[in-house]
Amino acid sequence: MDKRVQCLIIIHGAVLLFSMSGLFGKFLDISATLIVFGRTAFATFSLAFVLHILKIPVKYRNRRDLLFFFMMGGILAIHWVTFFHSIQISTVAVGLISFSSFPIFVTFLEPLFFNERLHLRDIAVSMVVFAGLVMVIPDFDISNNLTRGVLWGTVSGLTFALLSILNRKYIAQGYSSLAVAFYQDGVACLLLFPFVGRDILGLTLYDAAMIGILGVVFTALAHTLFIQGMAGVKAALAGVISCLEPVYGTLFAIMFFQEIPSVRMVAGGTVILAGVYYATAKARV
Repeated sequence: MDKRVQCLIIIHGAVLLFSMSGLFGKFLDISATLIVFGRTAFATFSLAFVLHILKIPVKYRNRRDLLFFFMMGGILAIHWVTFFHSIQISTVAVGLISFSSFPIFVTFLEPLFFNERLHLRDIAVSMVVFAGLVMVIPDFDISNNLTRGVLWGTVSGLTFALLSILNRKYIAQGYSSLAVAFYQDGVACLLLFPFVGRDILGLTLYDAAMIGILGVVFTALAHTLFIQGMAGVKAALAGVISCLEPVYGTLFAIMFFQEIPSVRMVAGGTVILAGVYYATAKARV
């Protein structure tokens, strides 16, 4: 099989795994904080094993980098906790679609971090994505679970945007993306530990098994596959394929939980994904 085709299949498989991670917010009847703590714990050990097998160095270069890795771990913890909380109080589709708003934040934050020019086209795309996000909100009553789900999902998108920008910064400096993920998961796990406390002892065998699957298969393995696929696929194309994550996730939610999104939500999600697809397809690689 052609290497490029093989890499495309691998990336599609990774995105498919990423899209299913949101389902665990419904599979598990425990707090979002405990889910993320378990996910990061299993992912940390799995990534440590992969890094050892691949002989990828993980040593940080200076204290400043270590400080930033701690900050990135904190951001990752907030990102995943708000993501799962959004899904738990609303639906999988709401969590995934509202999280997809992250390109809005990337558009305006990236020029600040990298001293790059803000293009009019990027602003226009951000406005389109924002319009789609407004369409997803059923009403502006904060007591509405779906509305609160959109708000928490948007916070998840904001933190993911910050994380993406910081990841770009350190990967550009020569750090392995797997090593960066290892630091982030490890720090997130440590930071969340005080907030879960004795709740860990209340986990059932089912909970522990599901969290283990989430951390090993849908986090560490998915991340490893995505990076492996990037060896033969351009970043822009990989980004376009990633746009399928909320589509896959919504379809799985319909299959497993009969969560059928409203026409308005589908329309808003389509607008958001169209904007993200356009922006990614036009990105310079």
